[in-house]
Amino acid sequence: MNMFNAIRRPFGYEPVIRKEDLKKTDKKKSDRARNWKSTLARIWKLVDEHRFLLITVLLLVLVSSAMALLGPYLIGYIVDEFLVPGTFDGMGTIIFALVGVYILYSISLYLQHYWMIGISQQVIYRMRTGLFQQFQSLPVTFFDKRQHGELMSRMTNDIENVSATLNSSFIQVFSSLLILIGTAIVMVTLSPILTLLTLIIIPAMYVAMTWITRRTGKLFKEQQAAVGDLNGLIEETISGQRIVKAFSQEPRVMEDFLEKSERLRHTGFWAQTYSGFIPKVMNFLNNGSFAIVAGVGGVLALNGQVSIGVIVIFTEYSRQFTRPLNDLANQFNTVLSAIAGAERVFSIMDEPVEKDFVEQNADKVIEGRVQFDDVSFKYETAEEGWTIRNVSFDVEIGQTVALLGATGAGKTTVMQLLARFYDANEGVILIDGTPIHEMPRKTLRSQIAFVLQDPFLFETSVKENIRYGKLDATDEEIMEAAKKANAHAFIEKLPYGYDTVLEGDGSMISQGQKQLLSIARALIADPAILLLDEATSSIDTVTELKIQEALDRLMVGRTSFVIAHRLNTVKKADMVFVMEMGEIIESGTQKELIERGGLYANMLKDAKL
Repeated sequence: MNMFNAIRRPFGYEPVIRKEDLKKTDKKKSDRARNWKSTLARIWKLVDEHRFLLITVLLLVLVSSAMALLGPYLIGYIVDEFLVPGTFDGMGTIIFALVGVYILYSISLYLQHYWMIGISQQVIYRMRTGLFQQFQSLPVTFFDKRQHGELMSRMTNDIENVSATLNSSFIQVFSSLLILIGTAIVMVTLSPILTLLTLIIIPAMYVAMTWITRRTGKLFKEQQAAVGDLNGLIEETISGQRIVKAFSQEPRVMEDFLEKSERLRHTGFWAQTYSGFIPKVMNFLNNGSFAIVAGVGGVLALNGQVSIGVIVIFTEYSRQFTRPLNDLANQFNTVLSAIAGAERVFSIMDEPVEKDFVEQNADKVIEGRVQFDDVSFKYETAEEGWTIRNVSFDVEIGQTVALLGATGAGKTTVMQLLARFYDANEGVILIDGTPIHEMPRKTLRSQIAFVLQDPFLFETSVKENIRYGKLDATDEEIMEAAKKANAHAFIEKLPYGYDTVLEGDGSMISQGQKQLLSIARALIADPAILLLDEATSSIDTVTELKIQEALDRLMVGRTSFVIAHRLNTVKKADMVFVMEMGEIIESGTQKELIERGGLYANMLKDAKL
């Protein structure tokens, strides 16, 4: 590879990420969280993929460390051989060599950092992309048990900790060790006595660092906890700003903020104060070491035991000896933080993904007959009791089914089981006679569409939000779907029409307009099975009529499950299932249920629909 090309373009990011490279481990999950050796080994595996460039970086570290050691030695040589005797013949050559040493030092330092940053960014790219791919492969149950903010922290903060350590700490630690060892060897060779005096600083440094880190460690933990509490309050307050204002709770919110902010100010002050002692203590010890070496060295020089050049070398080396110690001490917490961050990332990478163990029915075209055969299910987070129990029904192709019942009756769970967001604990669910666990999830979900009570819109154009239902849809198909969904008229009035970017989950449009866009998205997907989860709730009457008209078009020829909120939806259903405590207690047509005079009839009488 041409050297200049290597400098300009050290990496080409691979489009395909091999997750097995990130997931390989022979440790149990409980061991990984405590095993920093295993974590380091996994990071090294990623770094080692750039072995040639890494070896080049390490060689450059050797060069820069050697130049850092050679520079002071040449200065001492100039003092002894030219300045003290007062002869300057040949001094220019040595000075030229000294200048060359520091130029080579600077160049090697730049290149090693440049290439190491490239390596670290490629590693971080692999980790970040692999983690994001893992998020797409994890089952819904995983996200049920995790806070979204905590997962975001792993994607951002934890990976950035690893990035910062690879960018600087890797080279810093290796360089510091080389300089420390090299400096000690040269110093012992020149004067064991002065070397011993220089080493006296180490116990004092250890005691000082131990005293400081014992206090700063606890304070920084408290500071991070205070930051987390304050951020949590800010996020909660911003998200619930309407409720805060509706109940006039601004003074109380401000009081909570000031309390948490004061705690952060207090812990931050003492954390920074104690940590600020580190450079001051190090400077004090460095200056003390310098004074001792200079004083004792002067006495030894007067007695003819060492030369003046050796004293010059030692005064420089005494500083150079303590600097790596200081660097290593400073990098220790950084490295530990990076390892902890990598452990958190790898713990997600090792979570079992949502897998399909079947290859048959991958090309199956769903017609829409749905059967539940004695299905029971409970969520992992549920402490006791079944969410649905012994649910059985048979829905023919193209039928519309209304699911009724109080909150917690199990209506939404039925839909989520049908889409295989969860798998039933007992019983079997069949589509067109095929058990859904014998069908790849991708095949199943590609022919099912959801229209939810709270539609989610992405921060992109109106056009792309509708196209999400069918990625290869043309602009004409998108416009046709919008017209059928009664969304075309309001889209045309937006600032840029279909190219208008919806910011903040579509905060610039009404709830009803969001719902119309979600219906257009479902229409363009052309699903065989449609799942409507209270799609017309919280909508004004005029908008409801538009939405209902759009839903009527959407449901034609499709098997539809509707969690009913209003009577109009139920009237058009072919079958009505009334659920209570996870069981279907009544089923039949609306007319049949009214004639029976059961719960459904009472619900109508009490005007609960």
